[in-house]
Amino acid sequence: METTGTNRVNGLHGLEEFRFQAFDSARLYKERIKLMHDKHILDQNFKPGELVLLYNSRLRLFLGKLKSRWSGPFRVVQMFKSGAVEIESEDRTNKFTVNGQRLKHYLGMIEQKGDIVVITLEEPQYTNEE
Repeated sequence: METTGTNRVNGLHGLEEFRFQAFDSARLYKERIKLMHDKHILDQNFKPGELVLLYNSRLRLFLGKLKSRWSGPFRVVQMFKSGAVEIESEDRTNKFTVNGQRLKHYLGMIEQKGDIVVITLEEPQYTNEE
């Protein structure tokens, strides 16, 4: 009877030890995954005058395959401490406030309206190989 009780207590201690190791392993795994995730988060500090793109999160049933959900570019007017950002359209007609998490920096080319270069393309001349 004493031997059975001792074996049962030892088994319970072994299970407790196994549970503690599993808990510790899960904690370490979560910490590593969090570091990997945080490494890929971009800094979203917008300054007034910067160009940004706005994510359109409305659900559309028949959205085209190649249609982008990012619209813009928009110009940043003001940042609020709550994370909201006031933006305006390129032609400065519409101003509205959106969540800063729906924005990303616009990395497109800035067009210069004064300098327009016209390149004319001609058909290539092939020689008849006979």
